[in-house]
Amino acid sequence: MKTTKTTLLTLAAGLALSLASAVHAADAPAAAAAPAATTASAKPKTAQQEKMATCNTEATGKKGDERKAFMKECLGAAKVTQQDKMKTCNADAKTQALKGDARKSFMSECLKNKPAA
Repeated sequence: MKTTKTTLLTLAAGLALSLASAVHAADAPAAAAAPAATTASAKPKTAQQEKMATCNTEATGKKGDERKAFMKECLGAAKVTQQDKMKTCNADAKTQALKGDARKSFMSECLKNKPAA
């Protein structure tokens, strides 16, 4: 009787280890693929990052203060503040003689539009 219990316990332990190994082996390829999937679905570059890349490419060959001045000019050139947009949109609405809901709708669309850089 004692030998039967020992044999059954040994078989159960062996079966448990086999199942654990099989489950772990099945999960390993999925875990290895997870980091690759994360890098593959990287976020697209923002407008600022694209601008920085473009300016960096154009600054090739420049060094020191010359490069610093160029980068400052290049990166700051296309900035349009909300206040500047408001002035431009207001002037356009006034030129078109818009009033009421038509003006409100025009201003909303005008302020949403991104400036051509």
